[in-house]
Amino acid sequence: MATTANPPVARPRYDLADFAIALITGLFLAVIALSLCTVPLAGKMVGFRDFVAYYATGRQLVHHADPYDSEAIRRIEDQAGLPVKGVLLMRNPPWGLPLAYPLGLLNVHVAFVVWSILMLGCLLIPLVLLRRMHGSPPNYIHWLAFSFTPALMCLNMGQTSLFALLGLVLFLRYHGTHPFAAGAALWLCALKPHLFLPFFAALAAWILFTRSYKVVAGAVVAMAASIALAYWIDPSAFPRYIALMRSPAVVQEFVPCLSDVLRFWIRPTAVWLQYLPASLASLWAIYYYWSRRHSWNWLENSCPLMLVSIVAAPYSYVYDQGVVIPAVVHGAYTTRARWTLIVLVAALAVIGVEATLVRVISRWYLWTAPFWLAWYYTARTARASQKARLAEAAAQS
Repeated sequence: MATTANPPVARPRYDLADFAIALITGLFLAVIALSLCTVPLAGKMVGFRDFVAYYATGRQLVHHADPYDSEAIRRIEDQAGLPVKGVLLMRNPPWGLPLAYPLGLLNVHVAFVVWSILMLGCLLIPLVLLRRMHGSPPNYIHWLAFSFTPALMCLNMGQTSLFALLGLVLFLRYHGTHPFAAGAALWLCALKPHLFLPFFAALAAWILFTRSYKVVAGAVVAMAASIALAYWIDPSAFPRYIALMRSPAVVQEFVPCLSDVLRFWIRPTAVWLQYLPASLASLWAIYYYWSRRHSWNWLENSCPLMLVSIVAAPYSYVYDQGVVIPAVVHGAYTTRARWTLIVLVAALAVIGVEATLVRVISRWYLWTAPFWLAWYYTARTARASQKARLAEAAAQS
């Protein structure tokens, strides 16, 4: 007979949702592990990744050359095995150049290994922190983050969106205890600023209302240091970057996101149209914060902010959606309907299949950003069936 001094040990409950999570996670991680382990040994396969753009930029910087010189970058990428006739340029703001610089000091295969390990860390650290922020519950839900297809695509391609994910989670974790460090972590988000416009709008309102100026100090110091270092590496990087972003090759390029679809549908030459959704979403974000300012919780309230930010982003690719992992994980932990987890796993599997069949610039990815937003609100509001509630009550009795 159980006594107060020796209570029965609660065992975690496993069901179809747990099985689906475990299955899809194991499958995706096996594919990614195989890819990352074989690429360094596979000759010019490194050139198939977007990583090659960062490597070529680093090579240019090490030789004090223009990191936005298309012809020079093309030659470096051709040697690395880029399989297309075009050229991949690093489009992160110039304060991100210090990240690419060390790659230019290494052999392309060594650089790929180093970059992949760094990307893997930028994925694993946020996942560990997010689980701890939710109380480290004994279930498989945190595995969903390991199988979040956009993040795995980002890891496989060597894209920098995972840096932004790390910066976001570090801010969510430490804004209350270490505000200066949390502000400095926002520099990582600034590597992809277009993904955070409504989030930054609400952040600015929060800083002003709560007078969290240590966060501002950390962000300013980190940004100033990176800008100074970028200027020291290449004093002309900023004007060259502006010229690149205004060039016809960039302006006329179609990006599979709702804002770019809006521009091309109404008037392709009116670039300001693709910033209209983000501008309206930023106004909403300020209202969203202000209406909740007395009970604001960054872990919970940042979820709608980031989901709306990625839907309204002026331009983004499917792999950029890794930054919504905190929102998806929070929705999965707090949902009262297990079937929503199965729906989420199915969506991740569909994106995985898409990733093997179509390129990242395909319109087939337009559904993904709105899906995360719709799924989150469904997961937060859906109620479990009476049978599931009775079964859970029986298991706890």
